[in-house]
Amino acid sequence: MSLQHEVENLLNTLGVTAHGAEPVHSPVDGSQVATYAQATPAEVEMAVAQSCTAFKTWRMVPAPRRGELVRLFGNALRDHKDNLARLVTIDCGKPLSEGLGEVQEMIDICDFAVGLSRQLHGLTIASERPGHRMMEQWHPLGPTLVISAFNFPVAVWAWNAALALVCGNSIIWKPSEKTPLTAIAVQAIFEQAVRDFGDAPDHLSQVVQGGRDVGATLVADPRIALISATGSTAMGRNVGQVAAGRFARTILELGGNNAAIISDKADVALALHGVLFSAFGTTGQRCTSLRRLFVHDSLYDSFVPALKAAASSMPIGDPLDSAHLAGPLIDEAAFAAMQAALEEAKALGGILSGGERVTGNGVYVRPAIVEMTEQSGPVLRETFAPILYVMRYNDLDQAIARQNAVGAGLSSSIFSTDVRECERFLSASGSDCGIANVNIGTSGAEIGGAFGGEKETGGGRESGSDAWKAYMRRATNTINYSNELPLAQGVTFDLG
Repeated sequence: MSLQHEVENLLNTLGVTAHGAEPVHSPVDGSQVATYAQATPAEVEMAVAQSCTAFKTWRMVPAPRRGELVRLFGNALRDHKDNLARLVTIDCGKPLSEGLGEVQEMIDICDFAVGLSRQLHGLTIASERPGHRMMEQWHPLGPTLVISAFNFPVAVWAWNAALALVCGNSIIWKPSEKTPLTAIAVQAIFEQAVRDFGDAPDHLSQVVQGGRDVGATLVADPRIALISATGSTAMGRNVGQVAAGRFARTILELGGNNAAIISDKADVALALHGVLFSAFGTTGQRCTSLRRLFVHDSLYDSFVPALKAAASSMPIGDPLDSAHLAGPLIDEAAFAAMQAALEEAKALGGILSGGERVTGNGVYVRPAIVEMTEQSGPVLRETFAPILYVMRYNDLDQAIARQNAVGAGLSSSIFSTDVRECERFLSASGSDCGIANVNIGTSGAEIGGAFGGEKETGGGRESGSDAWKAYMRRATNTINYSNELPLAQGVTFDLG
């Protein structure tokens, strides 16, 4: 069966079809598998207006009842997990195992959000004034725009959508134009949950397809209260500046030039396995992918050859075949960017192993390992491809300083069995990233913890912990139940 016919069948199981003027090419083999329609300016305007109307109704629904819709959505995802995972793989090219994991991540965040719907709590605060009580409440914020990237075409939307829904917000989803099919499918699954729910407002969640112009229009719209955007740092700068101009809230999940440190006290076999997946899983197309590796001088001459041998033997090919650990790059532009970075690194003295293109349909490449003497040029930038820059170190403080000496601050890792080294890495003077791991790689976050980074990664947090607060507005309330009106801080205002 051709990929085009498989896409048609997968969408048909959901009762939807993809049609329009824009072609969809699968990175699996480069073939056209469908077409889709981009939103017109009038349709974008209508979507925002409808989202505002839906919000006014949804915010008045009790939070536990809102959680019931998310529970139904999670159950619908369970029913369609296998089919949606295959569509994820066809749409973005990640191995089917990772596609299944991505849908499971959607299910997990739904479970998390259902429990959260009964825990949207504020505080009771002691008042200095007699006969007074202070408290805080959290209220729904407003229409929420989710801009997602191609590499996690459905999971990151779900991180935002599940929380936004239980928090009482309506949603507009602007997916990557590189992966439109999964958005069509997920919207159909969500609408099935809405039908089972029975009394949700129309247009509670909408998909608005299009390119940068559509995204820019949505970001600038003053009716959208929160913008959660995942993508490059350059994209985030534009979004952040426009949003700041109208005082909109943002959750920015941007670039990550992530690093790991291999201590001389590391469990070498564990470290090798962790580095391989972090650097080359998803063909290096994760925001948490490992880009820079600092190996202790005493291990370097044994660890790096073992790493090269393992990388060169990784099975690469059709991601729908479970025998393959890595699939294709998303497109030819990604390959061109990879080759440009490798050429620049070689010009700076880098020693390259791998990086060549694998013959066949689709953009398949071997993992690239580049030995560098220092951090310069492309090492300081994120290239969304399977490139790992490897450098020696002798002193842990030096390695931490070099790890932190880049603009991004998303994920980091140390492999060491020395508790002092690990605690030093996790301390306030250690890693400056939003994610700092010990004896695991930089990739593979769980939904229970807040996800996000610092510096040029944007500072946003999604998913677990108390990330829900970003989707709500806080109100501090003071209630006077006395017959007097004392003022705070001892201020007097005596009318005589």
